[in-house]
Amino acid sequence: MMKLRLLVQWCGLALLAGTVAGCGGTLGTDAPELRETTYGVVRGANDSAVSGTYAWKGIPFAQAPVGALRWQPPVEPVAWSGVRDARSFGSACLQMGRIYGPGAHNRFDDSIAQTLNTPVGSEDCLTLNIWRPASTQDRLPVIVFLHGGSAISGYTADPVYDGAALARTANAVVVTANYRLDVLGFMHLPQLHAGAAPYTGNYALLDHVQALRFVQRNAVHFGGDPGNVTLMGQSAGAINALALLTVPQAKGLFHKILPVSAGLSLAVNLPKGTIPTLKPVENYAAQAGMLLAHLIVADGLAADLAAAQALAGTWSPMQMADYLRGKEGRVVLQTVLKNGLTGSGPIPDGVLLPTNPMAEMAAGRYAKVPVLAGYTGEEGKLFAPFLALLGGKPGMKIGDAERFRMMQSFDPDAPATLTAADILDPSYLPVTAPSTGYNARTALLGKLFIAPSRDNLLQTLRSQQDNVWAYQFNWAQQPAPWNDVYGAAHAFDLPFLFGNFGPSVFSRATNSRANQPGRLALSAA
Repeated sequence: MMKLRLLVQWCGLALLAGTVAGCGGTLGTDAPELRETTYGVVRGANDSAVSGTYAWKGIPFAQAPVGALRWQPPVEPVAWSGVRDARSFGSACLQMGRIYGPGAHNRFDDSIAQTLNTPVGSEDCLTLNIWRPASTQDRLPVIVFLHGGSAISGYTADPVYDGAALARTANAVVVTANYRLDVLGFMHLPQLHAGAAPYTGNYALLDHVQALRFVQRNAVHFGGDPGNVTLMGQSAGAINALALLTVPQAKGLFHKILPVSAGLSLAVNLPKGTIPTLKPVENYAAQAGMLLAHLIVADGLAADLAAAQALAGTWSPMQMADYLRGKEGRVVLQTVLKNGLTGSGPIPDGVLLPTNPMAEMAAGRYAKVPVLAGYTGEEGKLFAPFLALLGGKPGMKIGDAERFRMMQSFDPDAPATLTAADILDPSYLPVTAPSTGYNARTALLGKLFIAPSRDNLLQTLRSQQDNVWAYQFNWAQQPAPWNDVYGAAHAFDLPFLFGNFGPSVFSRATNSRANQPGRLALSAA
């Protein structure tokens, strides 16, 4: 099982500890919530009496990527005068609603069930949050976390990602940062770029670089050590973090990496069909072109996709860019969803990200920082709806809205009335049936979609450096039937890593009074 103590000790490697009166960057010892940044002064929250931490939320690390700045590298924020309030989270980045994203009010609440597959969040979203222990200790290690969500959803205001408990337990400065999602974060269309510099559509990766630069410039003001930064990500956030190992612009911005439940495999570096959902790089440009064509048809400028593509072929790059940037972000994402034009994740364009990142790693051309990789024992169970990709039915017979309501109304301490048969497709029951049961089929799903990328990553890194470690999280003690439905699924280690077991999307299906002692002991171990 995962040991949080390992994380705490590992992130503290090479810690230069000391005590400085007033705690680095404090404007006055009587107001530790006031801190200077390179853009102005921020006022956070003094939560020392409750959580033992200070917190600053919603600090901009870039200008809003809207209008002419959409599909552009992030731009430095405009400096402000006076004191900026930093006690509330910034908006989630624009995304289509999922159970893993925010509801209508930029937070986890019951409105999530009503916002599924509808736009939530805002394009004005490039903000970060900082927590630190309520002490005067300086030069603390820094942990920067990138959330998951398949690169199409997620938000730093998710209560699982609250950094207070981790900051206190690890005695570290904890930073969480938003980044652009879906085609707003990854869009391979060179016509969007009019400058002389080479074009990259990896805007989300550039957001990460910009956030890490903010940390380098400002960590000391929050008592952190800019020379001891651990980059931590989960799922899509971990994929992005691993990609940064091969990005020259990220060199020196972090010094250790903790990827959770991810690898960096792309279609170019695995045998064809190894991971069925991986597509070759040329698909990214085709996807962008189809998005443009669908928008043109929806606007009545062409009768069909063929005519739309012909029309787009007559436009100059400036015309094309102006047209796309003039569309409402919500319309863009609705068009993506309606027409199955899913977001891509990191694009190996040979400009920002190498055309074959794993080959670069195998050749030793990457940032050789210490690596601690984490995985869960039943990764595939979170992706049960995708069992259809294996030739059967989707693993769950209920939709996300019903599943969300079912989890939120579940009483983890009451006698069990809900069964796996209420949730799972009958073709996968009993769950323990050899070969055909839910456990066996989701294990195969994990073996096909996650294990190749995991093994490829770890074997490649180990061929180049010795300081590579991995752990597996196996806790699966939820109240029935969720122990069968989820168990040690993808993302279920996050509450243990952050030390947060309060209300969240899976909390009522996971946390009972009976398993509380074990949960807390494992999280604190």
